[in-house]
Amino acid sequence: MKLTFTICTLLFSANTLFSQSIQSAKASQIIEKSITSQGGREVLKNVKTLYTNLETVMDGRNVNWITKEMAPNKGSFEIVYQGRMVYKSFYDGKTGYDIINGEKKVADPDDFKDKNYRNHIMNALDYLDPNLYQLEYVGEEVVNDKECEKIKATLANGKVSFLYYEKSSGLMRKSEVVKNAENNSYSTVLYDDYKKFGDLIYETKQTFISDNERQEAKVVDLYYNKKISDKDFK
Repeated sequence: MKLTFTICTLLFSANTLFSQSIQSAKASQIIEKSITSQGGREVLKNVKTLYTNLETVMDGRNVNWITKEMAPNKGSFEIVYQGRMVYKSFYDGKTGYDIINGEKKVADPDDFKDKNYRNHIMNALDYLDPNLYQLEYVGEEVVNDKECEKIKATLANGKVSFLYYEKSSGLMRKSEVVKNAENNSYSTVLYDDYKKFGDLIYETKQTFISDNERQEAKVVDLYYNKKISDKDFK
């Protein structure tokens, strides 16, 4: 009886691992398709710097969000109001900082803890790195009337995200980051209006949803591999 139980346990474990392998492979195929839809692997790999300027509304005021990134993991985020920077945070590759009213101070390390797990600016390439992410195909779901395939991506530090890729185009339509698994709390971003910038296909509309609040931001300028240097992260 004990031998039979052991054999059954081993068979169950083997079937579970085989099923997980299939789900992971399917998830990888979906992300590979998304990479092709955005211009191809070589195009995404060659994005070494990325600049985006988005228009949005905060507290009833029109502001711009300016993001600058440099591979593998440097980045900055600025809030600009009437041409004046009112807030900035940045990561120099080792340490994160905040600048408020011209005063620079070291930021909470937790705000930048995911930066150490980035090897590329374009996230899709990192999703396919098994040293960074474990992938699992979850199923199908409709996002804004678009049929999508849902993937669970677990970062090496335990952070869990759900990624939704449109079945027809392969483009990402939604991402969710689990804030609190116990009460099903998520930070959600919707992606729309993809356009071509050089060889890169990129969304020009993002909608941020958190705690039943929505904020829409539209890209007014985007470029890559120019006008960004190390001095932007100091």
